[in-house]
Amino acid sequence: MSTLTLNRFNAITLSNPHKWMLLSYGCIFALTLLSIGYGAAGWDWRLAIAWLAPEHFSQFDALQINVVTQIRLPRFVLAVMVGLVLAQTGAATQALCRNPLADPSIIGISAGAAMVAVAFIALSAQFNFSAQHYLPYASFLGALSVTSLVYLVSKQQKQININTLILVGVAINALAFAVIGLLSFYADDSALRLINYWTMGSLGGASWDNIKQASPLLLLSLIGLWRLKEPMNLLLIGESQAQYLGVDTSKLKLYVIILVALGVGAVVALTGLIGFVGLVVPHIARLMVGPHLRNMLPLCMLLGVIVLLLSDWLARLVVMPAELPIGIITALLGAPLFIYLIIKNKRDWS
Repeated sequence: MSTLTLNRFNAITLSNPHKWMLLSYGCIFALTLLSIGYGAAGWDWRLAIAWLAPEHFSQFDALQINVVTQIRLPRFVLAVMVGLVLAQTGAATQALCRNPLADPSIIGISAGAAMVAVAFIALSAQFNFSAQHYLPYASFLGALSVTSLVYLVSKQQKQININTLILVGVAINALAFAVIGLLSFYADDSALRLINYWTMGSLGGASWDNIKQASPLLLLSLIGLWRLKEPMNLLLIGESQAQYLGVDTSKLKLYVIILVALGVGAVVALTGLIGFVGLVVPHIARLMVGPHLRNMLPLCMLLGVIVLLLSDWLARLVVMPAELPIGIITALLGAPLFIYLIIKNKRDWS
């Protein structure tokens, strides 16, 4: 019975997922030219490759090359890594809960990470210490604590109660933003600017030092969840079926929780709150290639990169030479699409 269920599950996929992968790579290439070659200092697609061999591009001065290597290129690398992590952790959370509505931001994980990071910022202003070095680890602890709390409260007879999961997530989001508001009320001007940065999300603080500092957590989350895609795939067909097929579901859930908290905590430490990526992108990938994680997860990660690069480009374009917080762009793009998916699913269920 379990083998038959698994075979049917494996068969639920579109005929040619490779075409979507190739199309995604093409979109990423085009967005790479826009991201690196375009900015407030001007637009030239050759800037996207001029930094590789500046001696062959004499038409660009040292200032332009420096803008690319120290501002645009770190921002591009950060957008790629954040897109990969947010999309992957969203898909992993949905697989863990076996529900497409689960997401690190919806169930409070991102808000918990941001709350602890904002607390460190406020405390650093009060007690005169540098919080920048500790922010990735503080965000990870906040994300891990909230993930564990949500999982334990929503667990009922070894199963995840999705109604409890969402309700607990709503409560944690409300509590986290209340604490952030309270800290903002008592914060000084410099800390208040940083707190606003965390709550709206931005790639403007990208630098090679920040990326180097947080990259171990990001890479550990990416590699760890990627290696767990097959066990998570079996978990999608049911916990008892996965156990019958040899999966230690208790250890699997623990590993997924820790790795999701690692990735989300590091992302929040670098960019603040960026919503809807982990919720909507897995939906789109699932519609393209079906639910099998062997096909869905890599496409989902590529789509996450596309969404982040596109959102960052729009954030810089709309109010040039200033920029909008990227969290506003992802919410404006993701919320209507998510409502459309809900309406579509409602019609299918009918």
